[in-house]
Amino acid sequence: MFKKLLIASRGEIAVRIIRACKELGVSTVAVHSDVDQDSMHVRLADESVCIGSQQPQNSYLNIAALLSAAELTNVEAVHPGYGFLSENYNFAEMVTKHGIKFIGPNPQLIKSMGNKIEAKQIASKNGLPIIPGSEGEITTLDQAKKICSSIGFPILVKASGGGGGKGMKIVAKESDLENAMNEAKNEAKKYFNNDEVYIEKYFNNPRHIEAQILSDKNKTIHLGERDCSVQRRYQKLIEESPSPILTAEVRKDLLSKTVKMVEKIGYEGAGTVEFIYDDGKFYFLEMNTRIQVEHPVSEVVTGIDIVKEQISIAAKGYTSLNQTDIISRGHAIECRINAEDPDKNFQPSPGTISVCHQPSGFRTRIDGAIFQGCKISPYYDSLICKLICHGRNRTEAIQRTLRSLDEFVIEGITTTIDLHKKILNHQKFISSNFNVNWLNQEKFN
Repeated sequence: MFKKLLIASRGEIAVRIIRACKELGVSTVAVHSDVDQDSMHVRLADESVCIGSQQPQNSYLNIAALLSAAELTNVEAVHPGYGFLSENYNFAEMVTKHGIKFIGPNPQLIKSMGNKIEAKQIASKNGLPIIPGSEGEITTLDQAKKICSSIGFPILVKASGGGGGKGMKIVAKESDLENAMNEAKNEAKKYFNNDEVYIEKYFNNPRHIEAQILSDKNKTIHLGERDCSVQRRYQKLIEESPSPILTAEVRKDLLSKTVKMVEKIGYEGAGTVEFIYDDGKFYFLEMNTRIQVEHPVSEVVTGIDIVKEQISIAAKGYTSLNQTDIISRGHAIECRINAEDPDKNFQPSPGTISVCHQPSGFRTRIDGAIFQGCKISPYYDSLICKLICHGRNRTEAIQRTLRSLDEFVIEGITTTIDLHKKILNHQKFISSNFNVNWLNQEKFN
């Protein structure tokens, strides 16, 4: 096992990794910007290094500063968490070249799976069904029209290096195609410095399903699937495991094909394979080569600490787990608590938390880094903590989550707590009659 590890992230995921390291007997180094010097992850780590000013490009996205911090503190490994540089193959490659272990797959796989066109080709080659569309980059309008004629409208124009809804345009008819392509390419160039786009069939009312995997040199296992269909602006808000809509047959097919694909590409570490599910069929969407925000729901239904396994695979080269060790019990729900105002189009709500009371109780978990008096910065993601509740079944999980949300008090800033209550009390959520577009269409005011 490693003796010392640097965490190249902040907030709740940095705290989550520190907790896992403490249980493994691994010393931790936190990095922070100047405005994060009093943050929870800095307080809990064994050491900390200031790596720059509040702007992410000067601190958490500053590869040179992160490498200097790793060298200065003599760490053996770097854990990227999620966000920031977690899927940046240049960062992974430079960490490796400095003789430090990057906790994740090899840089080439990060690069390949980070390009959505290449990832789609890899998935198809290795047995996963893919969304109908172009085989590669679309460079001309005539090329685009031919593809659209084949698969039918509506379609999506998507950036190959995109994410979070950026560089993605829905097109309902051919007359809108040229403008959508130009807009998608411009956005892709602006946000990802890569204007490569491709075309996929657009599904009007799909579910978003993802499979959690752990993989080493010898084997790949899955920890079941998650349903992440409650979203706003392509960002997940509520996740649950297992999915309430998959049949046992579809679940077995999806998970077994995922495991085979991950094994064939030689993946090592924790990862997530995401799918669109529509009309009884699933289609590969993308692969995330890092820990996911929603990993706790998989942890509580299986009893497996995914972060500890991720670190162990990086240190030892293998996981001691086998598929027969993975038994899913009950149902789990995660609510992402964001510093946002849902009544103002989810406008960020930075500020100082004046009152903070977090829920507890049977099978109730909080993953976070907040406390009374802590400052929520406007410079970073608005996620401040996550509430995860586990029940014997979905009904009990919903009831426990609602009880916990009633106990949750955060004052000084606006959060999504009340919105979560409305969603979980809604009949469509209770009956699992919703899709990825539901939250954008439903009125919760």
